[in-house]
Amino acid sequence: MPELPEVETVRMGLLPVMEGKRIEQAAVNRPDLRWPFPPRMAERLTGAQVMRLRRRSKYILADLSTEETLLIHLGMSGRMLISGAQLGQFHHHHPAPAKHDHVVLDMEGGARVTFNDARRFGAMDLLPTATAESHPLLAVIGPEPLGNDFHEAHLAARLKGRGTPIKSALLDQHNVAGLGNIYVCEVLFRVQVSPLRLARDVKPREVARLVPIIRDVLSEAIAAGGSSLRDYRQADGELGYFQHTFRVYDREGEACVTPGCKSLIARTVQSGRSSFHCPTCQR
Repeated sequence: MPELPEVETVRMGLLPVMEGKRIEQAAVNRPDLRWPFPPRMAERLTGAQVMRLRRRSKYILADLSTEETLLIHLGMSGRMLISGAQLGQFHHHHPAPAKHDHVVLDMEGGARVTFNDARRFGAMDLLPTATAESHPLLAVIGPEPLGNDFHEAHLAARLKGRGTPIKSALLDQHNVAGLGNIYVCEVLFRVQVSPLRLARDVKPREVARLVPIIRDVLSEAIAAGGSSLRDYRQADGELGYFQHTFRVYDREGEACVTPGCKSLIARTVQSGRSSFHCPTCQR
């Protein structure tokens, strides 16, 4: 499932063709994805101007001139695809509709934004903008890891006394928004903390290192366009490239990249997810 860097990369790709532009025509080609679409969704979107395109955790939020916000979740295979826009100039050429093109937005200027989702685990909803943050999907999410509200004191308080593994604590969206399996594995390697260590046993100096390293890993991944694994693509259809710099994730049995370390990367299953780590470097 796309994590924060992938979702942020998609948002950035959509910005030039959506923010400040009017949705000239919206088409909804099925009644639901993971959940039913809201009533009259196509009608409510048609004619609305996208005032702001933002991200909250793994959700893209389009604040509309109608005082509603379009919430988008990509799920496992969802893609936001752009056609009719190239190098800043709009061209009125769009591919033929595909089987899994579930929502199509024809934007002012000629660009088309298509939500394609083969597995239909994605979601869209329309929320009142004024109360969007209280939506059940958003209300319980912790601070953004790249924002000012995410800091050492916050993380230390959330980890204190917790008997769950540190990896599980970092994946918990109540503690910090948007982190997923890939980037938590990479962060813990850089901090040299085992994913199996209990959260309450992480030392204060390690907590202090976690915050800037989380920021570094996410920023590097965003700059690389995310990690293209399985279904993920950027909004322009291009692949992300951060997977080429993985230090532990998906490298089971390969040599640790730490100079002088002779260990091989190990894989352990935690709560049904693969954790990759170096048994020597990470304690």
